[in-house]
Amino acid sequence: MQQPKVIADYEDLVGEGPVWDEDTGNFHWVDLLGRRLYCYHWAARESRILKQGIEITSFANDRAAGFVIANTHGIWTWDGGDQIRLVANEVDGFKCRMNDGIADPAGRFLAGSCFYESDREYPLGHLIQVGTDGSTKILDDGIHLANGLGFSPDCRTLYFTDSGARCIYAYDYDVEKGSVRNRRVAVKVPDTEGLPDGMTVDAEGFIWSAQWYGSCVVRYDPDGKVERRIKIPAKQTSSLAFGGEELADIFVTSASRSFPTPLMPPD
Repeated sequence: MQQPKVIADYEDLVGEGPVWDEDTGNFHWVDLLGRRLYCYHWAARESRILKQGIEITSFANDRAAGFVIANTHGIWTWDGGDQIRLVANEVDGFKCRMNDGIADPAGRFLAGSCFYESDREYPLGHLIQVGTDGSTKILDDGIHLANGLGFSPDCRTLYFTDSGARCIYAYDYDVEKGSVRNRRVAVKVPDTEGLPDGMTVDAEGFIWSAQWYGSCVVRYDPDGKVERRIKIPAKQTSSLAFGGEELADIFVTSASRSFPTPLMPPD
């Protein structure tokens, strides 16, 4: 495995939401606080800013037109230009203050709501699903700091990260019904390490998790054991996605803005 190298440096405050588009050969990511959406064209090895001034915490490609995006005000459809349409800003009376999200194989959008505050009590978040018809439902609750999601290769297992609990949960996932059951802990990260943040799953079913505060990405086997650890030259490593030719490359995002919290590991 090659050493990590920087392919784009925009001094992102909070780089997040990496998505590979296999149809175009483009890699997209966002600066959450900087309100920017970027595109890296793999063949040309060039990056550019696609859009500024729009808050995006996570997104998925919408084959109908543009993107489905999540942010701290809700879930939306966006044509990639000037048209943005609200899908939901609350579900069953709970606000949609959203963080990481992912599309399932049937085209539904799943994302976690997040209200974490380091210095006060806060409501717990939810795992929320938006159907292709715009319908919404809550799949799970009791989440402290919602982060990365991923599917096993057969899409029968959904993984969902709660950074506040230092856990990556696993659920049995029914793609036909869009339902979850049997939540259990797939990975428990020790207090001495960084927080599990964004994640993905490879073709062998191994879980890759970016460690915020940890300067690394970690590969876990399906039983939750560490298989390897790759150092990243950024303390706040935020997320990752596979892409490139034969999906053999890993794109990693990071943040330059410091966020000290009680969740930080000891020095």
